[in-house]
Amino acid sequence: VEYLAFLDVSPLAAGHVLVIPKIERDYIFDMEEDLYVGLWMFAKIVAKGLKVAFPCKKVGVSVIGLEVPHAHIHLIPMNDVSDMNFSKAKLSPTQEELAEAAEKIRQALLEE
Repeated sequence: VEYLAFLDVSPLAAGHVLVIPKIERDYIFDMEEDLYVGLWMFAKIVAKGLKVAFPCKKVGVSVIGLEVPHAHIHLIPMNDVSDMNFSKAKLSPTQEELAEAAEKIRQALLEE
């Protein structure tokens, strides 16, 4: 397993997922080319399942990289550009809600 996807515990929207390389790299643009391309291909697969699990107009993509020293991609179900506003208040899902969201995404990926 080279890449991991998991739900953000302080999401902007239900279904907000983080995609990371298993190997720690601080800055996404310093990654080796094969790792970088593989990460984006993995994010594409996850985004397709996310869109099925959390119906939306688009799955928004963001790479910020200032909050933790591990390159990661945010995948966020969005229906409006404001859904990608990182300065707005975050949601506080329960562990049960996160588990339910993860299962919805898992099932959507299995059906792909």
